[in-house]
Amino acid sequence: MTTKRVINFGAGPAKLPEEVMEQVQRELLSYKNTGISVMEMSHRSADFTAIIEGAQKLLQELLKIPKNYKILFMQGGGTGLFAAVALNLMSRTGTADYIVTGSWSAKAAKEASKYGKVNLVIPKTEQYLNIPEPSSWKLDPNASYVYYCDNETVHGVEFPYVADTKGVPLVADMSSNFLTRPIDVSKFGVIFAGAQKNIGPAGVTLVIVREDLIGKALPVCPLIFDFNVLAKDNSVHNTPPTFPIFVVGKVLEWVHRNGGAAGMAELSRVKSTLLYKALDSSGGFYNCPVQGPFRSRTNVPFRIGKGDEALEKEFLAGASSMNMLQLKGHRSVGGIRASLYNAIRVDEVEALVAYMESFQKQHGK
Repeated sequence: MTTKRVINFGAGPAKLPEEVMEQVQRELLSYKNTGISVMEMSHRSADFTAIIEGAQKLLQELLKIPKNYKILFMQGGGTGLFAAVALNLMSRTGTADYIVTGSWSAKAAKEASKYGKVNLVIPKTEQYLNIPEPSSWKLDPNASYVYYCDNETVHGVEFPYVADTKGVPLVADMSSNFLTRPIDVSKFGVIFAGAQKNIGPAGVTLVIVREDLIGKALPVCPLIFDFNVLAKDNSVHNTPPTFPIFVVGKVLEWVHRNGGAAGMAELSRVKSTLLYKALDSSGGFYNCPVQGPFRSRTNVPFRIGKGDEALEKEFLAGASSMNMLQLKGHRSVGGIRASLYNAIRVDEVEALVAYMESFQKQHGK
């Protein structure tokens, strides 16, 4: 029995490319005629070593990662890395700068404050609608690192540029826009991304860390979060999430076949332009609160009118009946949110836009 696939606009765990899912399905019971699944395979076997090294090599090619960086596969998700970053990097001066532009960077700053002094670079705000001008930032030249979230999944705020930290190591949470555009890795000390949005299933977090920042963890750092331990043992000090790493490798192959990071960037531009055009041309029926230059290409929050919850509930029910799922906004902000990650196709965004136009014709005044 074949089940009809839906259009999954979920913020994560998110849609995976269908051809990747089919490939994983074909190899589920026996990886390369080994007679066992990757889920059953020893993480110290030659076959798994080839899997993890293959994924690292692909990522190096896709992002042109310099040789003085290590690629780690860690556990604990983005939330685990909130602690791991501070535990590994805070030791130099005991203080760090945090650019808080949404709920995830706010949570990261709160977690880091357990291990050192956190300086909030921009004033606290109840609403996250933009990114203040860099000239207004209060950066501390003595900071161990500067931290920011490149794309805020909940509030839909994305940095259109790489922050200039005047030589202080830059740390970026790229969980929700990783591999959606080319990046100059050399500008960063650490980049991390939970896999479950653009590059794989939940359970593994990818970390790219510059070698000179490794080996300086605070004494209280748990072994499993120590970048030095993970780097020395190539992420297999203990049993890593083997199956998610296998799937990440397959997704990276798919990205490579489809134009690499530049190809993903063009798809992201087309998809987000389609949706924002529909929002902005609705005459106020739909509203995206984020200011133009900082609108996320991957997470698009919007409201109906000024927040008509009854109409939004009807919108979501109608979308679900048309097999468009997980469009409900984050519980902390409400409303509607469409996540346009790499695996979402252009025709799927076109289907959403068509539904939005139909819904407006039915309910608009």
